[in-house]
Amino acid sequence: MPESVVPHPRLSGNALERQLAGQRERRPASPLLSLVVPVFNEEESIDLFLDTVVPLMERDGFRFEIVFVNDGSRDNTLAHLLDRGALDRRLRIVNLSRNFGKEAALTAGIDHARGDVIVPMDIDLQDPPELIEPFMARWREGYDIVYGVRTQRASDTAAKRLSANWFYRVFNTMSPVRIPENVGDFRLVDRRAVQVLRQLPERNRFMKGLFAWVGFNAVGVPYERPPRAAGSSKFNLWRLWNFALDGVVSFSTAPLRAWFYVGVVIAAIAVLYALFIVTRVLIFGIDTPGYASLLIAVLLMGAIQLLSLGIIGEYLGRLFLEVKGRPIYVVEGVYENGDVQAPKS
Repeated sequence: MPESVVPHPRLSGNALERQLAGQRERRPASPLLSLVVPVFNEEESIDLFLDTVVPLMERDGFRFEIVFVNDGSRDNTLAHLLDRGALDRRLRIVNLSRNFGKEAALTAGIDHARGDVIVPMDIDLQDPPELIEPFMARWREGYDIVYGVRTQRASDTAAKRLSANWFYRVFNTMSPVRIPENVGDFRLVDRRAVQVLRQLPERNRFMKGLFAWVGFNAVGVPYERPPRAAGSSKFNLWRLWNFALDGVVSFSTAPLRAWFYVGVVIAAIAVLYALFIVTRVLIFGIDTPGYASLLIAVLLMGAIQLLSLGIIGEYLGRLFLEVKGRPIYVVEGVYENGDVQAPKS
């Protein structure tokens, strides 16, 4: 496992060291570690995940709990989780009433986690559990957020790697909140950062951006991303596109502002061209027949107007969802020690 560290640019030098020292003094000697694992139709991965992660946590001497969030699975995921939970008191299962999506499931897991530190991770073991120990080492140094940086993604297709690189560049160009490149949800988050995160009530949640928005001292630990250990990815190209679109629209108004400038430029060109035509007719007495050029101009303006309306519609749609104020998720039940507890919202 690589041991080099990618520093966060927010603070450096003596100022950073003073803040880290202050946090080190406040850290508990034996923290409770909460692993938050959203699952959707992952019955094939449960045993492999638990048989891999639990011995590692025990070997490293961590006090831990594993919070599974069943996001409306249609297979035997819930039954399998309940069977394993009956054998291990450290497992908690938050069962959502239907499929709300990964971002909502991750939010539910964070809301129900009790730990001093929380580590969201996928069940497919592409987030290596061996990295948790280096995460905790950085946390003990005083960092509030420690994120994994993917240095190698051979398990992903070339198209996915290329589109991911473009997304990070576009997002960081447009948004005032920068997210580290090649970083997913796999990270360690201190309880005080989690408390801030839980105060954010927005329904259209882009967790990578929210983790960055809360701030605090953060540091990256590079790792090589392995292939899935079991099961198959639930994200296809269309869902990834919508996910990227949600991220940009949730954290930036640059698309709206860009079309304002596009309108200004087109209006300026139209005025200049109109002056050119008038001047040409007055001086040379030549009219401008140009049916084809007129048709092209009309179609171009129509396309630009439809595109701009579509961008406005994206923002209005999200505003519509936020104004209704529906809960981010609905809990059917929280299962622990073979029992069901009252749902939390």
